[in-house]
Amino acid sequence: MACCVTEAAKPVAMEELDVFVAKRIITLNEGWPECTAVAVGNGRVVSVGTLDSLQPWLKGKKHTVHQTFKDKVIVPGFIDPHMHPLLGGMALSLPCLSYYNQPSPYGKDHDGLKTVQQVKDKLRAILDEHKSDANHSDPVLCWGYDQVAMGGHIDKDFFEFLDEFNQEHYRRPVVIWDASMHYVYCNQKCIDWCQIDVAACKDKGEGAILRTNAAGVEEALGRFLGNHAAGLVLSKTLPIVRSKEHFMYKAVKRIIDLSARNGLTCISELGLGLVSLSDEMQLYDAAFHAKDLPVRCVTVVLADAAVGKHKGNVDEAIEWIRSLQNGGAPFTGKLVCNGVKFFTDDAFVGLTMQMCGCPGYVDGHAGIWLSDPGEPYLKRVLPFWKAGLQIHVHSNGDCGQDATIQLLADLQRACPRFDHRFTFEHFGMSTVAQVKKVKALGAVASVNIYYPYLRGELNEAHLGSERAHMASRLGTLTRHGVPAAVHTDTPIAPPCPLEEMWIAVNRFGQSGRVLAPDERVSVEQALKMVTIEAAFILGMDHVMGSIETGKYADFTILEQDPFEVRPEDLRTIPVWGTVVGGKVFQRKTKDGEQLGKL
Repeated sequence: MACCVTEAAKPVAMEELDVFVAKRIITLNEGWPECTAVAVGNGRVVSVGTLDSLQPWLKGKKHTVHQTFKDKVIVPGFIDPHMHPLLGGMALSLPCLSYYNQPSPYGKDHDGLKTVQQVKDKLRAILDEHKSDANHSDPVLCWGYDQVAMGGHIDKDFFEFLDEFNQEHYRRPVVIWDASMHYVYCNQKCIDWCQIDVAACKDKGEGAILRTNAAGVEEALGRFLGNHAAGLVLSKTLPIVRSKEHFMYKAVKRIIDLSARNGLTCISELGLGLVSLSDEMQLYDAAFHAKDLPVRCVTVVLADAAVGKHKGNVDEAIEWIRSLQNGGAPFTGKLVCNGVKFFTDDAFVGLTMQMCGCPGYVDGHAGIWLSDPGEPYLKRVLPFWKAGLQIHVHSNGDCGQDATIQLLADLQRACPRFDHRFTFEHFGMSTVAQVKKVKALGAVASVNIYYPYLRGELNEAHLGSERAHMASRLGTLTRHGVPAAVHTDTPIAPPCPLEEMWIAVNRFGQSGRVLAPDERVSVEQALKMVTIEAAFILGMDHVMGSIETGKYADFTILEQDPFEVRPEDLRTIPVWGTVVGGKVFQRKTKDGEQLGKL
């Protein structure tokens, strides 16, 4: 991985130092694990220790000692290594049909909808709210329907009910984006509006579901499963939402504010190009170069989007990505680019990930491939691997892990690399044998830790209790020495690192039962998974993830010590605020106001 040797070698003049004193500072620097004071200059950590031990740096130099945190605990700034600020912000800004509660950084949180009838009632209310829209032909988009929690997919009968209600006023195209963001459901009006025919559905494979109507004619059912099939609807309807004034900027700002409120100092975009590569780059330029921004952002480019931008020329795409990684506009300051992303199989939440056929799913249904395994996959990824780029791969089911492991083994045979940090993203279902292979191949894992908490008990009927409970196997990964971090994949779960730690340490299900207790990790391991290990996976551990000399002065300020509270109370620790680049940001109340610098 890249190391800032030339940057570190340059002497930097520090005209003034800030010293932050705390009850305890947990550095996660193995050689100096804790202290009570940290000196900061030019946005970087100068030294740690005590006020007395820092004197060689302070004598004869202008400095300010800050006692604001004297009764508080400082830890390295929290990092989420897999989020989607734009896509997540868009989803959480749409009318919400989520089964689970969804937090807002501003006003009232969303209360989860627990029955299909509650979903129908909410949809009626949403359509009522849209009666005054200027353009009644525009689609109405909602997000969050959870087909597993609700006991099944939305079908034509559901939309016929909706259309009967809708006809009283006007018939609107209605789109329901599911909780995983890999499925789309829509009514007949939307199918017609998008001009989706049977040929288009067949072109997308098994994900675009057809049915035979009463006249014996094939037609689209209104159910589009998997990213490829969902694109038939989203490619036409999302631009309508994006065109609303400042919608995209407000969506990203929503995630920035929610993340900062929960103590994050660095977030990530693990799919630059998922919506519109050119629009996203302009948007992120504006959002992440705002004055007194309380977070950093590391982006990973979708390989297919980069190739598409360069009209299929892979070499040009690679050179362009390299230029972004080297600080090409807009990737300067708090906005960084590092790595490329591919997809192996589909969604964990919607249960379209690829599970091995013995035993597979309880009902015998098949998952969906997003990349054809084997030689075709290798050909797509190999040029990026040979170019030395870090590869991130969305990989969920155990059969998906087999395909991703085979991909990495083939890459290593074709062009051996060291410290490549090939990352298994999500790593939902896996076996011990697969974890050993991941270790042997030198890969790392960025794990969605919300899978056991939100899905462990729901998935018993679909995967069997044993496998459902063992999702996100952090204990196995750590025992085998695989570097692992945890993430939220927002909007799959809210950006809340203390809750991620709480899940990793306790592994409670929704009922309060402990699921697969041997997959739990210690508090120290969990803290590393939202700090130094997350930085390592993003290729940024040379500048963040721990509190040590030369790194960014990015800290999270806690009211309680995570090592002193009961494990089951970890997520209730109050976050006082953060320090980012030496600037202090105090957590604010839910008044819609941007976090301000003290």
